[in-house]
Amino acid sequence: MEHGSSLFRADEVSSRPLLEVAISADYPAKPGVLRDVRFEMQEGEILGLIGESGSGKSTIAFAIPRLLEMRGGIARGSIRFRGRELMATSEREMRSLRGREISIVLQSPMTALNPALRLETQLREVWRAHNSESWNVGRETVCELLERMGLPSGGRFLRRYPRELSVGQAQRVVITMAVLHRPKLLIADEPTSALDPVTGHGILELFRKCNREFGAAILYVSHDLASVANLCHRVAVVYEGSIAGWGAPEEILESNMALNAYPETAKLPG
Repeated sequence: MEHGSSLFRADEVSSRPLLEVAISADYPAKPGVLRDVRFEMQEGEILGLIGESGSGKSTIAFAIPRLLEMRGGIARGSIRFRGRELMATSEREMRSLRGREISIVLQSPMTALNPALRLETQLREVWRAHNSESWNVGRETVCELLERMGLPSGGRFLRRYPRELSVGQAQRVVITMAVLHRPKLLIADEPTSALDPVTGHGILELFRKCNREFGAAILYVSHDLASVANLCHRVAVVYEGSIAGWGAPEEILESNMALNAYPETAKLPG
């Protein structure tokens, strides 16, 4: 299998990181969910966050695009994206960034899609959110992208409702929506946990393709060490709300750092 590190070269790293995070976070009934979490991401990098359930991985994922408050949490500190301080950015400005420069793919695609709307309606809404061109132009772009995601692109498929899709197809539609406007940063929060191993492998290949063809940096959040090792350039181990360690995927495997952090859930390749 092609390893993610082959897609990331040191000579492509810009002088300023794409993303700089230094945050803590609380929930009303659970203070200290994140404690001084600090990391950076470069343009085009695939960074893996691994850790057991409840370690704070998803809290980090939701804090970056400023969605944590919608889940009842409060983040403190600094989140700089392309040199811009997101913690000081208004909600109106954040809405203009979400989906256009920062996109998120969630664990359950059936939750992300509106069950009452046909796929074309939902894709059209995503297109119009950040593009003033007509839907005729957008529809061509969407159909081309659906094909690249391994999905049908004809009118019959677009007329379907989410309930008429397999879970794997639904996740591919969600990823299509997430990369439609070619965001600089794609956040994937446990995107394969609801899928069978074969379908999950296909989704991993799709993320690799998005990184290679669209240049998207990807923050890949998972408790599955095998998928992280196969996809990511660097890995951070999240343990009890803090970054417990860093390394290349092979370094994490060799040091057993991940196993020490969450021995009951780590899944080693082979």
